[in-house]
Amino acid sequence: MIYGLKKIVRFALGIDIAGRNLAVFPDDTFLVSYPRSGNTWTRFLIANLMYPATTVSFANIERLIPDCEAHSSRYMKHIRRPRIIKSHEYFDHRYPRVIYLVRDPRDVALSYYNFQRKYRQIPDDFPISQYVKNFVAGRVGSADWGTWAENVGTWLVRSGRAGFLLLRYEDLQADPDRELVKLAGFFGLEPAPERLSAAVERSSAQRMRELERNQTSEWVATKDKREDIPFVGAAAAGQWKSRLPIESVTEVEAAWGPLMRRLGYSLTAERAVLA
Repeated sequence: MIYGLKKIVRFALGIDIAGRNLAVFPDDTFLVSYPRSGNTWTRFLIANLMYPATTVSFANIERLIPDCEAHSSRYMKHIRRPRIIKSHEYFDHRYPRVIYLVRDPRDVALSYYNFQRKYRQIPDDFPISQYVKNFVAGRVGSADWGTWAENVGTWLVRSGRAGFLLLRYEDLQADPDRELVKLAGFFGLEPAPERLSAAVERSSAQRMRELERNQTSEWVATKDKREDIPFVGAAAAGQWKSRLPIESVTEVEAAWGPLMRRLGYSLTAERAVLA
């Protein structure tokens, strides 16, 4: 009863976390992904692309591209429009323009494991094999946003429609300039080569790690969290191949193989047949 009243009061005052109750405006653009899919890096890429005269950092990223799951409804309403907003929400028909970022779920599981250790949500010795079981079953910190497949699958209904851009983390890693051309076009910007290169350079993993070390207490996602585990991880594709137990890989593929294939992720069983 008391909890319910507190929730109502927070909502009435606009101090509740915006999240799914965010007030959406027709000129909003959303950068959406399942957690640990490269959203923070992509936020930096977009911010550096959109605001070339601004020094983008963890100290101002929440003003440039705020996270609706980290801020109050009141804060979000005062962001200058048109807004670019980070979200992990499953499909929301109100989002007028969406950039959806997807990543190989085998790498997502590994990155999420380290993230939850950083946030002290699991101990360091928590078995990775058990963690992957929980990940596939939707028993990790992202339960409110569904499993990887539920989150991704709900947004793919927009594929091919106007106002929707699907990006793969692996493609951004392989050729960020090419993928930034798509982003520039989505925002109606002229993709000048020097502007694209500057955005990539200013958003490099090395620079972001330096910013994290210097600004860890200034960013809502790292403040008061473990500093021995970085938020900006390996920033590489395919880490699962050497770090996930084979039974965990098999479990992910057995659960979500068809969707993974649809998105261009080959399965270990298929590679074995080809070999």
